[in-house]
Amino acid sequence: MSTTQFGVDGNVALVTGSSSGIGKAIAERFAADGVDVVLCSREQGNVDPVAAAITESERPGEALAVECDVTDREAVEALVEATVDEFGELDVLVNNAGASFMADFDDVSPNGWKTIVDINLHGTYHCTHAAAEHLKDGGGSVINLASVAGQRGSPLMSPYGAAKAAVVNLTTTLSYEWADDDVRVNCIAPGFVATPGVESQMGVSAENIDREAVARRIGTVEEIADVAQFLASPASSYVVGETITVQGVPQISEDREV
Repeated sequence: MSTTQFGVDGNVALVTGSSSGIGKAIAERFAADGVDVVLCSREQGNVDPVAAAITESERPGEALAVECDVTDREAVEALVEATVDEFGELDVLVNNAGASFMADFDDVSPNGWKTIVDINLHGTYHCTHAAAEHLKDGGGSVINLASVAGQRGSPLMSPYGAAKAAVVNLTTTLSYEWADDDVRVNCIAPGFVATPGVESQMGVSAENIDREAVARRIGTVEEIADVAQFLASPASSYVVGETITVQGVPQISEDREV
């Protein structure tokens, strides 16, 4: 059976928030398939080691590390310019940069609300808007990262859930507007994933997760990278404007007689 339709070899991808976790896994997966990747983080020192490890590995894709705060429009424009200067084009944009904190809505300050919305929503806008010309030049793919918190809400995460809900809606709207430009826009909404942040909060390590087990409620970063590669590849050519929920066993409410 041919699997060439799942390949992304030869593309150039920009992955935001790629110093660790999901973004790092996506960048590594792309590079392993021959994609030249640009990685970014708010601190150069956090993303340099990731790019260096990709470059020094046997992965055929090259890597470039750029410092960028996605809430800073000038920095984002410089990031896109650096991508095109280095690799000549931009085919895939992965809007992964994000942040959250847990607090009751009553305790969320105006600054706390603005910070989370700026990173998760406005950052997605800045990166996509700044990259538009290059993504439309020959057709491309935008992969937004949302969250199940943005689909059904989540206690103690109101600014994060609201921002991610907006990302889901933006995905649908932009996919319609950009379809005639041959740009596919889709979204991934992960549930619990064993990232370093989740491990520190929940004490669950990726090493303790059986990836073959179906009955579980936490996944690995590699499983999100699997979906990202599918959405970037020709195999998903008829998938447009969709938000793919990746959360393992769904939550189901059952009415039971007591």
